[in-house]
Amino acid sequence: MLPDNKLVAIALSDALHLGVLSSRVHGAWALAAGSWLGVGNDPVYVKSRCFEAFPFPDDDTGLSPALAERIRSLAEQLDAHRKARQAAHSTVTITGMYNVLDKLRSGAALSAADRAMNAAALVGVLQSLHDELDAAVLAAYGWSDLALPADLDALLLRLVDLNTRRARDEATGTVRYLRPDFQLGTGQGEQSTIDEGPDTPADADADGDSAHAAAGVDAQGGGQRAASAALVPAKAWPSGLADQIKAVADALASAGTSQSLDAIAARFSGRGRWRERLPTILDALVALGRARMVDGGGWVDAGR
Repeated sequence: MLPDNKLVAIALSDALHLGVLSSRVHGAWALAAGSWLGVGNDPVYVKSRCFEAFPFPDDDTGLSPALAERIRSLAEQLDAHRKARQAAHSTVTITGMYNVLDKLRSGAALSAADRAMNAAALVGVLQSLHDELDAAVLAAYGWSDLALPADLDALLLRLVDLNTRRARDEATGTVRYLRPDFQLGTGQGEQSTIDEGPDTPADADADGDSAHAAAGVDAQGGGQRAASAALVPAKAWPSGLADQIKAVADALASAGTSQSLDAIAARFSGRGRWRERLPTILDALVALGRARMVDGGGWVDAGR
């Protein structure tokens, strides 16, 4: 097997981190922060944005030794279950079992092939392990009041807020290492952030040494220039926060110049008070490294 440039290997010895990365908490962040192929149906795991800027739970969020051990145990059980099912049945694949898991969660009808996969992979056990893992990870953040996927928008806003708070901590010298035995004294200190290069598949996994996304948004780029938003057909305002973040990021990327709040709003149409949410969306994009403010109060794609 020859891995290509999209392979991401995360060298962590603690199953705690495997559990957090396997949870829907990290999955929601990765889908919102990452890139997309084609027309936006295929997500790309951009390591600088999805992993390096992801705020892991720690002592500042309520991660206790008991919770950490609970997540480790569930992560090990999850890994062992998948490996055992694949060893027992040559037809069982990771993709196959998770496709069935998605259908079980959505209530979609299972085909004959799906039912065979369900029986061979014991997808019900897989679902139970993931549900327990999600609950444990949410507890590690102190967010047991959230229910996924119903509270996805609230989850993303809290992760962005935690990202911002961690940036302030790092600015004052408090760094929470994932591998302190390796990172201390090796120049691997601060939690890195989202690469501020162009958000395209070709650049999706380029290495970056940028500072933490929220640690200091630079205000370069000159004065705000007028945008010809009237020439751009208005798009319907999406309903979910992840889709809203992506839509505004796409609007900034396609604009080519800095955009005022009114210019960004002019690119969308919809009923209700969605315009009031735009500042929050833009703050999230700045924290995710997808946008930056320029002199004059406008916003521009971070790659420009």
